[in-house]
Amino acid sequence: MELTSRHREALTELINIGYGRAASALSELTGRRIILDVPKVDVFPVEHVGKALSKVLRGDVASVHQVFSGPLAGNALLLLDQEAAMLLNALLLDQPVGSRLDAAGREALIEVGNIVLNACLGVFGNLLQVQVTFAVPSLHLESVTGVLGSISVQEEELQYALMVHTRFRLKDSNVSGYLVIVLGITSFSRLLHELDHWETRQLSR
Repeated sequence: MELTSRHREALTELINIGYGRAASALSELTGRRIILDVPKVDVFPVEHVGKALSKVLRGDVASVHQVFSGPLAGNALLLLDQEAAMLLNALLLDQPVGSRLDAAGREALIEVGNIVLNACLGVFGNLLQVQVTFAVPSLHLESVTGVLGSISVQEEELQYALMVHTRFRLKDSNVSGYLVIVLGITSFSRLLHELDHWETRQLSR
């Protein structure tokens, strides 16, 4: 299956819609204006995503990991390197940048990940007109290899990963991370099929 430039543009637009919802929810939760940007969207065969992430994330990473199921099934992860995780945590909790994540910091990152992942997957669910069920999110602190090694999608072999360069903007600071949505072949095929229909509907308006 080929991801065309039009598919990429449609995915970017949909993720931006999801990020707009997530930013509003985060701003309301924290009482601070938070903006989420989507500078770039890529799609990789799943066996290549580790190499791609290793080029941009060094050392251990903080990842909020959420399994989703239903007609659209897969794994969603929000990944930040340690420096970015500590900075985002400090900005959210309005405290100095620390050297480790305490319990409050871990809870804050899980909540951020939960809001961002649910908003984006909710947009995809609306596009496909399906109900997506979410598992409870979890936070992992480990290498990129370790994070990717824990991914599974029901009993279907994973095939593709959407990798979205993500930027949080708050308090005149930028924090970069990556959203990764890993889909099986069936879910990915259905997503591309529905993107074609969605794009046709947009052009007919």
